[in-house]
Order: sequence, then structure tokens, then C-alpha cells
Amino acid sequence: MTDHQIVYLVFGIVLLVALVVDLGLLSKKNTTITLQKALYQTFFWVSLALLFFIFLLFEGHALSVENSHSNMNEQVASSQLALEFISAYLMEWSLSIDNIFVFIIIFNSFRVKPVHYSRVLLVGILMAIFFRILFITVGVALVQQFTWVLYVFGAFLLFTGYKMFTAGEEDEFDPHKSWIYLQIKRIFPLTEEDGGGKFYIRQNGKGLYTSLFVVIILLAAIDLVFALDSIPAVMGISKDPLIIYTSNIFAVLGLRSLFFLLRTAVSKFDYLQQGIAIVLIFIGAKMLGEHFISQWVSKNVQVVISLLVIVVCIAGSIFYSIFINKKGLPADVNADE
Repeated sequence: MTDHQIVYLVFGIVLLVALVVDLGLLSKKNTTITLQKALYQTFFWVSLALLFFIFLLFEGHALSVENSHSNMNEQVASSQLALEFISAYLMEWSLSIDNIFVFIIIFNSFRVKPVHYSRVLLVGILMAIFFRILFITVGVALVQQFTWVLYVFGAFLLFTGYKMFTAGEEDEFDPHKSWIYLQIKRIFPLTEEDGGGKFYIRQNGKGLYTSLFVVIILLAAIDLVFALDSIPAVMGISKDPLIIYTSNIFAVLGLRSLFFLLRTAVSKFDYLQQGIAIVLIFIGAKMLGEHFISQWVSKNVQVVISLLVIVVCIAGSIFYSIFINKKGLPADVNADE
């Protein structure tokens, strides 16, 4: 086995054990997740990602690989891979926060009871991971076969970042008017009931899919839509499939606990979208100008700069959102909680 294959194996084993711990010890079926439990779960998944980052740092020479995408055929040290991983993870993590805005809209639109949140999120996120793995595999194969695809991704990120930065409240997502929901409604016989937590019930001898089933499909589909932004953005940070796979999966697996931790606070992050948009524009511009940038700035320095831009933009937009209220923003609705 190669060093990368060993890392993949270790990564898979750790995730399986982590899922057992998360589901068996930290989660129970049909129970409401408290803020304290959500904090523990978020700490658990973030700590796991940080331990993997440390693992990459300490692997040293064993994980040194030849960067086949560089004209200089330079050696990429594991320290650089570790920096690429933490940069990609932070990029995915910040985009996951943006996901939560849409998830909350979906849950509210279909009136999902809090007792069903955990199970619905779990199934939806596991489906999202499956589709992301397929998407990443196709994307990596395309980039390896046709390097010009990176320029397409870069242009797409520039466009997406601009649209995200200038988007207003009138552009808010309406699940019941979305193309995805209309297709679900056309294909499957649906009921507006939640079936007491079931995804499929029978009424008057007729099989019907419940609102929870619709929500799960929407969660997975919406996450895949977000992946159209996040995966090209990660490819702008690293082209190593190891980094792309692991950063995505770590971020998505932590999305469920992050949802419960932030669902009462995301309304405060009014400017997070603009912070993410600036990062996407930066990464897109970097991808478009990578050939010329690489002649003046080493890959290692590029990764450090990307990491700093991500941290400053995301942290800055969150702090700005907390301390600067938008015009017309109502008083803190959670002040009494």
C-alpha cells in the first residue's frame, strides 16, 4: 500500500469509529438536541479534524508526494499538505455555516418538529456525503484529464462570489417553489404529514411519502448545489484528492452538530454571506491567475496567504455581523432565552 492509501484507510477507520461514538453516545433517536449537547458534538468533530491536521504535520517524509500539477515538478512536503487541509477545511466549514441558513428555511417551511431534526439531518447528510464523493471523483478526474477545467471553475467562483455578495433579501430561497421540490412532487406521491417520524406511510391503502422524506431529499440536493461552489473552491487551494475528500467529509459530518449549535444564532450573521463571497472571489481569481502567480510566489506561500484570507474574511464578517446591526434589523429575538 502507498502512503496515501494508508492515510485513506486510517481516515476511514477513524470516521467509522467517530460515527459510532457520535450516534451511540452523543445522539439518540427522536430526542431534541440541547445546546450543550450540540456544543459537545461540534467540539468532537472539530477536534477530530484538528487531530487529522496534526497527523499530517507529523507524518513528515512519509507523506511527501510529487506534485504532478506543477511545471517545476516540485516536492510537496506534508507540512504543506497539512496547511492545505486546514485551509480547505476552514473553507468548507464556513460554507457549511451558509448551508445552515438554507437548512433552517427548509425545516421551517415544512414545519419539521424539533424531535425529528437529528434523524432527518443525519440521513440527509449521509446522502450528501455519498453524492459529494461522486462529485469530487468526477471533478478530480476532469481536472487531471483537462487542466483547462480549473479555469472554468475559477470563472464560476468569480461569478458565484459576485452574485452572493450582491444578493438581497428578495433572493431568499423558497423550498416550495424550488425546482427540486417540484420534481419530487411530480415523481412521488406525497402527504404533508410527518408520519410520526416515518418517511413512508400508507393511507387508505395508498403508499405516501411524508414531509420528512421530502426534507431529506431537499437537504441532500441543496448540499450538492452548495458543493458546486465549495469543491471548486477547495481545488483552488489543493489539487490533492486526499485533501479534497477529507476536508469535505470532515466539514459535512460536523454540519449536523453545527446546525443545532447555531440555529438560534445564524440570524445574527448578516454579513457572513459577504465574507464567504470575498473568499470565493479571491480563490476564483487565484485559480485564473495561478500560472502567473506561481512564477512569483511559491506554492507554500500561496497556501499560507489563502489560509489568512479565509480566516480574516470569515472571522471578520462574523464579528462585523455581531457588532454592527443592519438597518431595520429587529432586536435580539433570543434575548430572553
